[in-house]
Amino acid sequence: MVRKRIVFEGFVQGVGFRWRASHAASLYGCTGWVKNEWDGSVTMEIQGSEEQIDRVIASLHAGRYIEIHSMKSRTIPLEDHEYGFHTK
Repeated sequence: MVRKRIVFEGFVQGVGFRWRASHAASLYGCTGWVKNEWDGSVTMEIQGSEEQIDRVIASLHAGRYIEIHSMKSRTIPLEDHEYGFHTK
């Protein structure tokens, strides 16, 4: 189990990115959150296995209208009592 903080840049706001992230995270059993930032990027904290997180990211790349130009990821401490995935 790992937790990652990922910042996505590109065409990621106003294209259903947060909805797709929330849906995919729930589908693949991940917890965490996603939110739009003032600079046009989207930040996501996601917790699950590496394979689960990779599947969520693959789903985002496959999203219609979504264009991820860059993705900055770092591992952060786990949240022990987190349930579900939500949009902030």
